[in-house]
Amino acid sequence: FSPSVLGTREHWDAAYERELQTFQDIGDAGEIWFGEESMVRIIRWLEKQKVPLDSPVLDIGTGNGVLLIELAKSGYTNLTGIDYSPSAIQLSEKVREKEGMSDINLKVEDFLAPSVELSGFEICIDKGTFDAISLNPDNAEGKRKQYVRSLCSVLKPEGFFLITSCNWTKEELLNEFREGFEILEELPTPKFCFGGRIGNSVTALVFQRK
Repeated sequence: FSPSVLGTREHWDAAYERELQTFQDIGDAGEIWFGEESMVRIIRWLEKQKVPLDSPVLDIGTGNGVLLIELAKSGYTNLTGIDYSPSAIQLSEKVREKEGMSDINLKVEDFLAPSVELSGFEICIDKGTFDAISLNPDNAEGKRKQYVRSLCSVLKPEGFFLITSCNWTKEELLNEFREGFEILEELPTPKFCFGGRIGNSVTALVFQRK
């Protein structure tokens, strides 16, 4: 991919500072990446797998934390969200407070340099964070490899990794996560037709750590 400001911390700090101000002004939590259906898709899969409600869940690049709110409303009780942008965590804390979900754990963390406390998760979820890392102007390839290493360090063996991407195809993601992970399932996403060919604008996959 061509480098982009979408891959820089400065961009996301500024974006979440604006969203934080908007939330304080009018109570709007901001954009839901990939739409509400992306959250429903994740929760349905967890429910179908009968994942215990107290399983440790990590939302990588939580942003406004809305996915964690929906998970909590669905009964999940061991939820952690991280983001490298302090403004994003401030926003997610405000949203958590408004929704009365005080048990959700939120931390400022760079997933590419995770703290030692960030470990032991049975579920890791990514909606767009790997996409953003892939656009970083500074050694994106190295950062993608570090992402996989970080994922291996925080996710338990046989734990599940659910990723939603608009930049990567299924085949490309299989290649990116070939070391240490195996594909379990491709989740259905909206299809479009262009020039007589059918495709997906979003890819959603479930991996299991070996």
